[in-house]
Amino acid sequence: MKNHPTRRQFLGATAALVSGAALSSNQLFGAPALLRSLGDKPNSLIDGVQIGVITYSFRDMPDQSAEATLQYVLDSGISAIELMGGPAESFVGAPKNSVDMKSVFPLMRKRFEKQELTEDENKQLAEVDTKMKAYRQEMTKWRLSAPINKFEQVRKMYNQAGVKIYGFKPDTFGIQSSDAEIEYGLRAAKMLGANQVTVEHPGNDAHTLKLGTMAHKQGLRVGYHGHEQQTPTFWDTALAQSPGNAINFDLGHYVAAGNPDPLVFIKQKHDRIASMHIKDRQTADHGKGNLPWGQGDTPLLQVLKLMREQKYTFPATVELEYQIPQGSNAVAEVKKCVAFCRNALS
Repeated sequence: MKNHPTRRQFLGATAALVSGAALSSNQLFGAPALLRSLGDKPNSLIDGVQIGVITYSFRDMPDQSAEATLQYVLDSGISAIELMGGPAESFVGAPKNSVDMKSVFPLMRKRFEKQELTEDENKQLAEVDTKMKAYRQEMTKWRLSAPINKFEQVRKMYNQAGVKIYGFKPDTFGIQSSDAEIEYGLRAAKMLGANQVTVEHPGNDAHTLKLGTMAHKQGLRVGYHGHEQQTPTFWDTALAQSPGNAINFDLGHYVAAGNPDPLVFIKQKHDRIASMHIKDRQTADHGKGNLPWGQGDTPLLQVLKLMREQKYTFPATVELEYQIPQGSNAVAEVKKCVAFCRNALS
């Protein structure tokens, strides 16, 4: 699944699109009216293909507020997003998390991927787990009385700047979540203008049935995300349970897991794909690395062109997971990913 021999010319053209783009150093002052890009609205609908970004891509940026996150999106040239819960809920008034998630993300990913952890890392994660359990309990209590209408203010702020929120990913849809907390997450998504909520696939049929049924009543879809456990049949049970259940496909992880040609899967399931994460991973034979776009084995060019040719309307969501080069930052790297897509579709 290597990209084709024109790779060198393609990468050269992509580099030209982003050359000279300086990293932003302007300070944010929090007030939406002061966002410096409001007058210059982005457009990442490229030849009919909606390129988006999951705001998790900006997890390493210093300010995780809704206003700062919007500025990162604008600076990246993105006009549609999958919004993580943190920025939106903090705007609405959620309790502050005492855990510095930016510092523990690498360890949490290491554990999730079942990599070997040192004794100190295990101890640190145990402390984080204790604090996070307490924080989740605090958040659950807050959510049940949160001023839900304030999510509409987030939508208006983003829409006014030219950014549509198509997906919402709060941590309210887990197996341990009460029906009331799930309902809160769905209502918040509607207030934000989203047509889908996204969640890691729980691997529990009773729970996917519940989520799909509840989402369908609200006119929403639940997009189930997968990592290397994705297979061509991974979502079949959930999809059969409810029209409210859908796929949040991860193209890069699917390739790293050694699955058959993803273009075949996309053609077969396109009507049930709510959104798709795009990244460039290697196959198992090449080490499964998560690399700058154009250096891995993921058929990004072919998939983007397929979306254009078939007029698929689900968004292709940039998920920045490769190591950010020294001297760069997440915004600059997401800009490169958008330029890659723009060049692929030009």
